[in-house]
Amino acid sequence: MTSDRPVSTPYTDLPPSRYWRSAVADRHPLDMEDLYSPRFPIGPADRIAVAGSCFAQHVGRALKASGFSVIDQEPPPEDLDRRFAETYGYGIYSARYGNIYTARQLLQLLKDSQAGTVREGDFWTRDGRYYDALRPSVEPTGLDSLAEAMAHRSKHLGKVRAMLERTDIFIFTLGLTEAWRATGSGVVYPTCPGVVAGQFDDETFAFVNFDFVEILQDMIEVRTILKAINPAMRFLFTVSPVPLAATASGQNVLVATTYSKSVLRAVCGSLCNRFDDIDYFPSYEIIASPSTRGFFYEPNMRSVNPHGVKHVMQTFLKAHGVKAGAGAGKDGKRQKAKGKRSAGKSSDNVICEEALLEAFA
Repeated sequence: MTSDRPVSTPYTDLPPSRYWRSAVADRHPLDMEDLYSPRFPIGPADRIAVAGSCFAQHVGRALKASGFSVIDQEPPPEDLDRRFAETYGYGIYSARYGNIYTARQLLQLLKDSQAGTVREGDFWTRDGRYYDALRPSVEPTGLDSLAEAMAHRSKHLGKVRAMLERTDIFIFTLGLTEAWRATGSGVVYPTCPGVVAGQFDDETFAFVNFDFVEILQDMIEVRTILKAINPAMRFLFTVSPVPLAATASGQNVLVATTYSKSVLRAVCGSLCNRFDDIDYFPSYEIIASPSTRGFFYEPNMRSVNPHGVKHVMQTFLKAHGVKAGAGAGKDGKRQKAKGKRSAGKSSDNVICEEALLEAFA
C-alpha cells in the first residue's frame, strides 16, 4: 500500500539560494542574493590590516574610500605625489611589504617581523643596485648598498610589528600556490629570481607548488602567531580571482590555475570550519562564476575590470551595512589620502610582479 504523503528529504523546501537554478541560472549575476553572510560584523571603528596578492590592492582602496579604518603604518612623505608614492609601495597595503602571494610568504614575514630577522642572502643586485628580494617592487630603482638595503628592511619589519599590535581585523587574499625558494635557507620569494633583480640559478633556487596540507598548516600557524599578538584579532580570508600569468609546474596554465585556486579555496573552507574567528568572502566566486560569462574580466581574460572590482566591493559593503564610497571614518569625518595628490586622477592599476612573467612569452 503506497502513501500519498510527499517525500521529505534534507533538500525539501530549502531557501532559493541553496538551489543552482534559482540562485544562479535564473538570476542576473549582479542580483545574486545571500552570496555572502558575514560571520561577524566589521565596522568603521575596527582597525584593519590588509595584505595579499595583487587583487588585495582593490580591497584596501575600497575599504578606505568607504570609511573603514585601514591601517597605514608606513605612510609616504607628506609632499610626495600619490602616484609616485604607490610606485614605491606606499599606501598600497597596511605596510610596505608589497604583494604577498602565498601563505608561506605571509608566515615568513610574520616570523621575521617578530624576531627582527634580516638575512644577507635575501638581497639581490641589478646594475650595481641592491634590491630586497622579499619585496622587490617596493624600491623599483634599488638602493646604493647592501647595508642600506638591510637597514631599510630592518626598519620595515619594525613597522610590521607595530601594525600587527594595532590590528583588530586581518584581511588576507590568497593568490598562488606556486613559488620559488632558496634551496639552502628555504626562504620563499614573491617572484622568480631574475624577473625583477638577481640572477636565476637552478642550484640555488627551486620551484615549489604548495599543496593543501602545507598551506593549511601555514595558515593555522599564521593565526597562532597573530592571536598571540592580539587574542581578540579576527580574520577575513578571500581567494584572488586573477588567473596565473604563467606557470612553472609543467602543466597548461589553465590546469595550473584551476589547481591553485581550488587548493586555496579548499584551505579557506577548512579554516572557516575549524575557527569561529575566521570568515571567508567569496570574491573568487563572484568574478569567476560561470554565470558571469567572463564579463568581469578584461579582454585578456585575466585582469579584473573596474566593473568586477566595484561589484565585489559593493557585495562586501552591503553585507556589512555600509554604502560604497561613504568615506566617513570613525570620527565621522571623511578620510583623506595621505600624500599630495597630482592634478590628474589617481590610477587604479595594480602593481603586480607576476604580470611581468608574460614578458618572457
